[in-house]
This record gives sequence, C-alpha cells and structure tokens, in this order.
Amino acid sequence: MRTSVTRVLTGAAGLALMGVGASLLLDVPDLTGVVVWLGGAVVLHDALIAPLVLLIGLVLVRGGARGPVRGALLVAGALTAVALPVLLRPGKPANSSVLPLDYPRNWLLTLVAVATVTALVLAARRTRRSRRRPPS
Repeated sequence: MRTSVTRVLTGAAGLALMGVGASLLLDVPDLTGVVVWLGGAVVLHDALIAPLVLLIGLVLVRGGARGPVRGALLVAGALTAVALPVLLRPGKPANSSVLPLDYPRNWLLTLVAVATVTALVLAARRTRRSRRRPPS
C-alpha cells in the first residue's frame, strides 16, 4: 500500500516539474538552440554513452558488481554530457557573473563522489554476502 502512495506522489511531483519546465520553455524567444542541445544530448547518449557503458560493464566487470558499475558509468556520462558546454569553452567569460564557479573542478568532484558512492555500495554488498555465508 505504501509503495503505491509513493508512486502516485512521485508521479504527481514529476508532472508538476514537467509543467514548470514547459512553462519556462514558452518564455524562450528562440527554441532552435534548445532543440539542437536536446537533440545533441539524445544522439550523444544513444550513440556514445550507452554503448560505451554496456561495453565497459561487459568487458571489465564480472558478477554482482556489474549493475552498480554500469549505473555509475551512466551517471558519469550524463554529468559529462551536461557539463560539456562549460568544459569545452575554455577561458573566462566576458561577464564574470555568467559562470562564477570553477565548473571543471566541480565536475571532477562530482565524478569522485559518484565513484565513492559506487565503491561504498559494492563494499556493503560484499560485506552483506560474507555475513550470510556460514563459516566453513
């Protein structure tokens, strides 16, 4: 019963946020840049990120670690896709308030956080499995 209530509330929140996003899109004077960016993100994901993640997960990781590693790679790829415009535009912007933070450093810190959480999940799984096995 709790699961269905959670799903309904999560779905309602998602619909509300989609409405906010749609209303913000209506204020954009030229949608061409938005459409190109979204199309590029889809192509980047489907042609590069997803196949690489599946290949790396298949080749490098065996057993129960494959799921968390693939998840971490997908999150890292999505973060990189979102950060690409800032990462590919070197130098300081003309207006210092446009990009006031150190985005490349923050992107790297976020990737380190993803790797750390993935390592903790794998360690917790390993600990749980070792506790379940009876001593031999």
